Amino acid sequence: MSPPSSWPVIVVTGANSGVGLGICQRLLVQLISKSPTDAQPHYDFHVQKTTTTTDDVSFDGLTLILACRSRQRGEAARDKLYQFADEQVRHFEILPGYDGHAETFRKHLTIVVHTVDLSRIQTVFRFADEIIKTYPYVSHLICNAGVASFVSINWFLAIKQFATDWVEAVTTPIYYTQEVGQVSQDGLGWVWQCNVFGHYVLFRALKSHLAKYQMSTGARVIWMSSHESSPIYYDPTDWQLVKSAHSYESSKFQMDLIAHQLDQASLQDSDKLPTRHLIVLPGVAGTNIANALLDTFSSMCMLLSFYFARFLGSPYHLITAFKAAISAVHLCLVPLAFLPTVSSTEVDNSDPTATVEVGFRYVSECDRWGKERVGTMKLTRSIEHNKQCGDLLDHCERLFAAFCEAEGRPVHY
Repeated sequence: MSPPSSWPVIVVTGANSGVGLGICQRLLVQLISKSPTDAQPHYDFHVQKTTTTTDDVSFDGLTLILACRSRQRGEAARDKLYQFADEQVRHFEILPGYDGHAETFRKHLTIVVHTVDLSRIQTVFRFADEIIKTYPYVSHLICNAGVASFVSINWFLAIKQFATDWVEAVTTPIYYTQEVGQVSQDGLGWVWQCNVFGHYVLFRALKSHLAKYQMSTGARVIWMSSHESSPIYYDPTDWQLVKSAHSYESSKFQMDLIAHQLDQASLQDSDKLPTRHLIVLPGVAGTNIANALLDTFSSMCMLLSFYFARFLGSPYHLITAFKAAISAVHLCLVPLAFLPTVSSTEVDNSDPTATVEVGFRYVSECDRWGKERVGTMKLTRSIEHNKQCGDLLDHCERLFAAFCEAEGRPVHY
């Protein structure tokens, strides 16, 4: 039996619906099994290690923390997840050679709801305080919650993009009109705070608690990016994205910048087991982020367009949140030794926009029949990107310190 001190304590933001709920369900399916398939290094990008095994990813217990804005919706999701876990246990019980692991895991499964509103930093601090007070450590922080200020569809652009490239139109759409100038209750850019800064504050507030998880697998922060992440629209002078007409795409680009830099900084701290920061693209699933623009008929049309894109060969249209969760769950469970690394490459100092490969983003993919798998996309950086990242982290850290000071909290580094 695995010792309780090794059992994961996993925080998932936006866990009551969409991909967040899919991540929770997939984690349960995997960990109820004694040999989680999502933990196995069986993809082409894995580094094969003869001295590393996946034995450390079988756990007899789990604490799953649903970080939600609405307690009511969070508790409904919790009840649904407990029922889902019971169904999985019954499935294992009837299998030949069943060893009792599923029942043991279910006995030690705790699913709890803690409320947090990423658009209000005070609630992020309160949430972190509750977690630190209640649990001995945090093993995984999955930064999944996200918003977009979509207000309408530009049908001319939509028809043009669908006519030009159907798959691109339902993978990286350019026809959503986004509201400009939205500000949070804290006086910050609303999309920026919800998608980027709120998660940055949450990580900073839980940083020391993540460091307490000293299992060989190490603590991990999973940053949920998007295929729409793009530097094209990003203006570093508008880093809170208040003036941006493409705040969603820019916020995901910022998330990629921050996650990679935090990972590099953690790896360079040789005094302790590093907390890894890993970037995930969940692919395309039918979630709520654009539902405000769609009625029942158009939602059905959108779903059918996803299936058609997959028929045309798109590997990114997983459609269901459970399948889209595979990359995040894989990165939660796979031993880090199997993940690929990129050799250091010098950037071209004569061209600040020239990019070099610096790492990977891990992508949920599937075949035409919907069988899910994990792939990779290269993560590239330029001198210009590095400067933008440094400036953005400086802004985030100064704001974090200012909020700490306003709350009378010490700033820990």
